[in-house]
Amino acid sequence: MKVEVWSDYVCPFCYIGKRQLEQSIKDAGFEGQIEVVLKSYLLDPTTPVDTNQSVYASLSKKYNVSEEQAKEMTKNVAERAKEVGLNYNFDIMKDANTTSAHRLAKWANTKGKGKELSERLLKSYFLEGGAIGKQDVLLSLVEEVGLDQAEAQEILKSNQFQDEVNQDISEAQNLGVRGVPFFVVDNKYGISGAQPKALFDQTIAQAASEAGLKPKLKMVGDAGSVCTDGQCEL
Repeated sequence: MKVEVWSDYVCPFCYIGKRQLEQSIKDAGFEGQIEVVLKSYLLDPTTPVDTNQSVYASLSKKYNVSEEQAKEMTKNVAERAKEVGLNYNFDIMKDANTTSAHRLAKWANTKGKGKELSERLLKSYFLEGGAIGKQDVLLSLVEEVGLDQAEAQEILKSNQFQDEVNQDISEAQNLGVRGVPFFVVDNKYGISGAQPKALFDQTIAQAASEAGLKPKLKMVGDAGSVCTDGQCEL
């Protein structure tokens, strides 16, 4: 069974939705049985790579409100993030062009580290204020997850893995995706946005049942006295 997830590394609801999906899979007992495939989506590919504009300034311009009003707008999002264990820090977040981040994530997939790098990118941006559009930050994160900086630098200097990113975006357009996060569960069910966890629970359970998946046993109680290989704990 497979769940495809379209998201961007500067989308606050994408990180929240990712956590909700992960928790639903864990709670249902399907860890290790469901493949989660992360897909690229660019909310604003025109964002300058060298920007230092704060998120508040960006929201102020986008919605024609004051920066103080923009700050108020983020409070509900921060509270929603806390519900899934994420402590967003909008005060230190800045705009970022995520094209390079997505290309590096595609490269990391070929090394078996795609999920690790994607998680690190999200954590850096939303919790640490990392400028994930800039090369030095990206190379530092690459190294943190055990990937080669020199190889990553060659990726950044080239246009490698851009086709893979574009393919994901094209697939999203064909599906009619207009915003992220967007989840496709086993090619049968679509979930738009970071919906309540109950909807993820219900959809995962339904798709798993149709796919014939059996949940893993959930152990209850403390370890009791047992006998193994002819010996008993007395």
